[in-house]
Amino acid sequence: MVADTFEEYINQFDGEVKARLVRLRETVRAGAPDAEEGIMYGLVGYKLHKKPLVYFGGFAHHIGFYATPQGHEAFAEDLSKYKQGKGSVQFPLDQPLPIDLVKRMVKFNKQKLGG
Repeated sequence: MVADTFEEYINQFDGEVKARLVRLRETVRAGAPDAEEGIMYGLVGYKLHKKPLVYFGGFAHHIGFYATPQGHEAFAEDLSKYKQGKGSVQFPLDQPLPIDLVKRMVKFNKQKLGG
């Protein structure tokens, strides 16, 4: 099933993955209440002024978090303990979700986008 809304997206998951997706949504919406939420690239995504703010998605063993390459560069030291790709980071399900780090990354990207 291809999800069109956040609710449809999270209903594909159970337990810890679903709970973490909800927590990330709450965190992003609190930090960027004017951001537009949608399903983009098969992930939950947020845009501010029509530009990417952050994306995230659920996977079997981790939560993927995508805060754009510049967002990841700015927090390289904080993210160094996680598996990463260009503009992406994996938050393992067997570790606490780094909500304070996510808040700082959302704030950073929001400021970069003029929000």
